[in-house]
Amino acid sequence: MINTILFDLDGTVLPMDLDAFMQRYFHEMGKMFHDMIDGRLLAKYVMESTSYMVSNLEDRLNEDKFMARFSQLIGADITVYRKRFDAFYDTLFLNVRETTQQNDSMIKAIRLIKNKGYNAVLATNPLFPMKANHHRIRWAGLSPEDFSYISSFESNRYCKPNPEYYREVLSAIDRTADECMMVGNDALEDLAAAKLGIKTYLIENHLLNPHHAGINADHRGSYEDFYAFVRALPEAQDRGR
Repeated sequence: MINTILFDLDGTVLPMDLDAFMQRYFHEMGKMFHDMIDGRLLAKYVMESTSYMVSNLEDRLNEDKFMARFSQLIGADITVYRKRFDAFYDTLFLNVRETTQQNDSMIKAIRLIKNKGYNAVLATNPLFPMKANHHRIRWAGLSPEDFSYISSFESNRYCKPNPEYYREVLSAIDRTADECMMVGNDALEDLAAAKLGIKTYLIENHLLNPHHAGINADHRGSYEDFYAFVRALPEAQDRGR
């Protein structure tokens, strides 16, 4: 019986046009590092390091994988870059909020899920540090405290769509696959949860399906459809767990 709902963040809990988000993200990051590296080269290195992190299946933290590759690319002292990245997420990153929105149906759905006794988990692809996740949760009109667990750059070792990411989350929250449902907007990354037997709900408002794969979700619909789905859910049976 399902008692836990896993949520993707970007494009799901936080509505956005991903291209606009990424363009503004690298624009602001370029300003932060303007005295250290060309903005276009920085964006290239960040993307390459992220790709390395996503594809690397070693049992070590995503942050360590990213920084190891980034350090190789820049050929300079990573300590200075680490400090600047940390400062970026406290300052200029906040300007990226302008590319995002809030959705009342999603906000109400998450609050209702909690009121019904379900465990709400933020299973965002752990590409960002926790402070950036917290910012984006607040941009969505919610609070980090609304979620019992939030995956992150610093605490996770795998990324979507690797099924090991979902195994890692299930272990962290002490749940089995048949107790969970994954809600997301990415046909590849979020529906990969089904490989472990996790039920899925595809949010179609900001649907991502870059490889035009066949979509096989247990449920699919708009934000409003999802809220209606939540309203129809029974009370969770293990409220005290």
